[in-house]
Amino acid sequence: MPTKLQLHLAKVFLKIFLRDRQSIFFSLFFPIIFMTVFAFANNGEVDPIDLGIVNNSPSAVATDFSQMLMDNPLFNVTLGEAEALRTELVEGNQTMVLILPVDFDAESDGAELQLLVDAAQVQQLSLIMPLLEQTLISIEREFRNIEPMFTLTVEDVQARSQRYLDFLLPGLLAFTLMQLSIAGSGFNIVEYRRKGILKRLFVTPIRPRDFIASIVMARMTIVLIQLTVLILVAVFALDVSIVGNFVSFYFIVMLGTFIFLCLGFCLGSVAKTQQAVMAVGNIVIFPQIFLSGVFYPIESMPELIQPIAKILPLSFVSTAMREIANNGANLLSILPSLMGIAVWFVIAFVLATRLFVWKEVAN
Repeated sequence: MPTKLQLHLAKVFLKIFLRDRQSIFFSLFFPIIFMTVFAFANNGEVDPIDLGIVNNSPSAVATDFSQMLMDNPLFNVTLGEAEALRTELVEGNQTMVLILPVDFDAESDGAELQLLVDAAQVQQLSLIMPLLEQTLISIEREFRNIEPMFTLTVEDVQARSQRYLDFLLPGLLAFTLMQLSIAGSGFNIVEYRRKGILKRLFVTPIRPRDFIASIVMARMTIVLIQLTVLILVAVFALDVSIVGNFVSFYFIVMLGTFIFLCLGFCLGSVAKTQQAVMAVGNIVIFPQIFLSGVFYPIESMPELIQPIAKILPLSFVSTAMREIANNGANLLSILPSLMGIAVWFVIAFVLATRLFVWKEVAN
């Protein structure tokens, strides 16, 4: 249980933080703005594919074929001449151009359709080509009056829909607690050292563990308040779905916060200025943003990077939070992530206690 002295110091550090309006904005309102932008940018709607069609056939079949593509909501069709549409493709105004040959009619057998694409758009084409091929096959079956062999019915076994924002929220929360904890505690140590607060505290009866415990409680309170506000905004304003147990969710949050606070103590111990904390902190934070599955699954990364990405502390924390929030997992079902968090818990604590030498800091 925290002592009265620790609680008093934690209250003092909270007041110091609340006086810094810039820190409040970046730690609370910036993540809300960031999340809201993602919500509107990824609203679940699929933009139609820009498809140019060059119809060189005078047959009614070719005309009907083009019309069926125009009626398909997956495509934004533009009819035109080959040279004009080719120019639009080069300029980026068309995704692809489909050319119907002169002999494209009801009697044709194996007519060769030409498709012009921008080969530089490799990733986009890999998603679009299957859609186009399936659409063309479906249209051909309609023309030839061929009944489909089967129909596919998709059933959501979770009986709920999940948007990208549902996937993003746990990762964004994990990133936020990492940034706030590392930068916050690191800046605090450097600032207290610069103002002589550490030197004054060192000669008082206040023990080092009281000082560390008070900072941990203060930063933990800030993180919990911030994440609670983010969750409330996400659930009630952006309609994000969270199906897991909030007690388990906040348990992971507290463990993650402690890990990153300890890493922040390490930065504050080895850095002499806030600029140095920011520079070293960026080296620690930014690689984890892109390698820890915050914005997209780790499984979608190159296989060479995945083993490294999976052992980062933010990966364990964000994966555990996502499993609880999105899939309703309990603590036993995320045991691998919990074991990784436990290992980093010990590593971070040992590093913080070894690097944070009070006498050297106070002098």
